[in-house]
Amino acid sequence: MSEINIGTVASFDDPSRRVIEIAGMQVGVFRLDGEFYAYENKCPHLGGPACQGKILPRVLEDVTEDKKSQGRVFAKNQLNVICPWHGFEFDIRTGAHVAVPKYRLRPVAVRIEGGDVFITLPKKNLATS
Repeated sequence: MSEINIGTVASFDDPSRRVIEIAGMQVGVFRLDGEFYAYENKCPHLGGPACQGKILPRVLEDVTEDKKSQGRVFAKNQLNVICPWHGFEFDIRTGAHVAVPKYRLRPVAVRIEGGDVFITLPKKNLATS
């Protein structure tokens, strides 16, 4: 597998997202709290462009100790990307669906070296380039 330089760390805002296409594969690259995460831009539900959806904090139910709902609130420490086709939500840090663990975005290896951001595509995609 070969690595592909997709830009400098400084070229990514924080938080940010960039969807790129290399060797016929679209990859969503996210920067969040100084860390980078990358996933194939394909929803495991029906193949929609999951990485191109809205980015929003996870919505939680605020429940008191006596089990009464206080309404919905946004999580303070979890941002999700929401597939624009059917609303499936995925945690940007893990790629996991927020409620159904069997649904996950396919991770793409990402690393930083010398101020540059590199991704490594799976072997099957390199054969098509």
